[in-house]
Amino acid sequence: MESLLGLRREGEKLNFAPLLPADWPGFKMHYRYRDTVYHIAVRRRQVGHDAMVVTLDGHAQKDQTINLVDDRKEHSVEVGVPADG
Repeated sequence: MESLLGLRREGEKLNFAPLLPADWPGFKMHYRYRDTVYHIAVRRRQVGHDAMVVTLDGHAQKDQTINLVDDRKEHSVEVGVPADG
């Protein structure tokens, strides 16, 4: 399940590396970190976009991870997966 959904927690970071089946356009999930909820949407990108993109609350991340904080707020995470991924 971890390899399909592609979430892996390492300390205070959450790494993304989803492997979507060919017929899945994406999926949504909710991830709880202590008293904080992250709403995660993984979507297949349009053809021609061959890099994965991760945003946290509308801000692009430098890599495929987010820093987890326990601020008791809700956060939005979007993961754009390449069309062939």
